[in-house]
Amino acid sequence: MTATDPYRELNEHEEKTRDFMLTLALFDAFKSEDLDILARHMNYSEVMRGEYLFTEGDQGDYLCFVVRGLLEVLKKTIQGDYRTIARLGKGSTIGEMSIIDKSPRSASVIARQPTIVLILTQKGFNLLTDRYPAVSITLLKKIMRLLSLNMRRTSSKLADQLPS
Repeated sequence: MTATDPYRELNEHEEKTRDFMLTLALFDAFKSEDLDILARHMNYSEVMRGEYLFTEGDQGDYLCFVVRGLLEVLKKTIQGDYRTIARLGKGSTIGEMSIIDKSPRSASVIARQPTIVLILTQKGFNLLTDRYPAVSITLLKKIMRLLSLNMRRTSSKLADQLPS
């Protein structure tokens, strides 16, 4: 069996990645073998309190699923200071746009608590779409749903800020 064999045993890191997936509702609809496939194409990372996950303007080539902890999304203002635009906890995603549009990061993200994230790189996403289109379509639909919910939430917040 090769590293790309979908039936090979998961290594220790992949098993831990799969275990983290099982704690997130986003992955509930996936079959066991699909979770194994995803675990082979993803990683996890522990982000310490005060550590940046990424910085506004960085080239983005991965998205993250928050397993535990708290992230704060910061946007640079015209004056050069930073404003918190969101706080993200378990079940949230961050960095989805970079996988889709390959543009630089639109905001900075810092851990406000020790945080664990699952990471899907652009390379991992491309391998998934090439080798396992059904699994990647299911994942993409879930990511698109989260993006849509975020856009609706942002639109509502913006409408609340506009003068009457």
